[in-house]
Amino acid sequence: MASSRRNDADGLLLERHGLDRRDFIRVCTMAAVAVGLPASVGVKWAEAAAKGLKPSVIWLHFQECTGCTESLLRTSHPALAQLILDLVSLDYCETLFAAAGYQAEDALKSAMAANAGKYICVVEGAIPTKDNGIYCKIGGKTAIDMLNEVANKAGAIIAIGSCASFGGIPAADPNPTGATGAPMILAGKTVVTIPGCPANPYNFLGTALQFVTFGTLPALDEKGRPRFAYGRVIHEDCPRRPHFDAGRFVQQFGDEGHRNGWCLYKMGCKGPVTHANCSLQPFCEVPGAWPIGIGHPCVGCTEQATAFRIPMHTTVEIEHVTPPDGYPPIKAPQGAVSAVAAGLAGLVGGALVGGGWVAAKKADGGGEKAGTKPDKGA
Repeated sequence: MASSRRNDADGLLLERHGLDRRDFIRVCTMAAVAVGLPASVGVKWAEAAAKGLKPSVIWLHFQECTGCTESLLRTSHPALAQLILDLVSLDYCETLFAAAGYQAEDALKSAMAANAGKYICVVEGAIPTKDNGIYCKIGGKTAIDMLNEVANKAGAIIAIGSCASFGGIPAADPNPTGATGAPMILAGKTVVTIPGCPANPYNFLGTALQFVTFGTLPALDEKGRPRFAYGRVIHEDCPRRPHFDAGRFVQQFGDEGHRNGWCLYKMGCKGPVTHANCSLQPFCEVPGAWPIGIGHPCVGCTEQATAFRIPMHTTVEIEHVTPPDGYPPIKAPQGAVSAVAAGLAGLVGGALVGGGWVAAKKADGGGEKAGTKPDKGA
């Protein structure tokens, strides 16, 4: 009976979003597969959501353009933009809040108190540290103080976007506000970083739902990034990789190679050093919706040592050289011998011939003086 009532309640919830139970499970499964997790995980997500086990999310905004939030809102699986609000309980988000001022502050305090030790703290944007952090204040509190307060009671901390992960654009030289990332402020705490400019929303969704379903975080690399999304460089899975292996490179924007979709490495593509899944998980589920897909080199936005530091069209070294990387280009440059080089070669050749002839004459003369001339009767 209780199960029947629960199923009816779940059915009403799904009906509100134009989905039946089968569609709901399908969407959860698609979300799991999209971030490289088994389809069975999607079923468990659906079951957890049906039981009301939605992670409380407190979303903080600091120095940023709100692009990561906008990216999250533009997921386009069937009604997923609305469904996310039922899979994840977004209890505080300045961008999406109808409340403001004291109402917003009360909502933040209430969410922290009700879900202490269990909520997910999401950080979007860099944190300024210069002059005691006065360059970013919300409700009279600096970003540093607000982040420390919320993160101290969180069950999990996620830095979404390059700005929150390592400082991003605000931290680019000359970095006038002393901007830095959440992991640097929260040293000693585990901070999951999901860099990108903007970050892919499914990388965040997969991390958040794994935490609420299993109580664990995904395997992370040394920079705190989920390995399922950042375990390989873009170069390894780039759709233009066959052109790289064959030596077909764009030489300038608009040339024949550019029009034919050739490799953008010589135009400054940072794919060989950029760990991300952009080529496998495009934005808004639109094939080709990422820089290389629209004909522009990757700018390396997920890498602290590359993004907003190396000039956009400067070529980088290949991080993991594989055998095809050593193949000659389709049109190998042809060398030419200059007139000076030809003249020098002629002089050297003439000297060698002349020296040989003189040596031969001396050898013949020396034989006669030694009395080795052949006998007449011989």
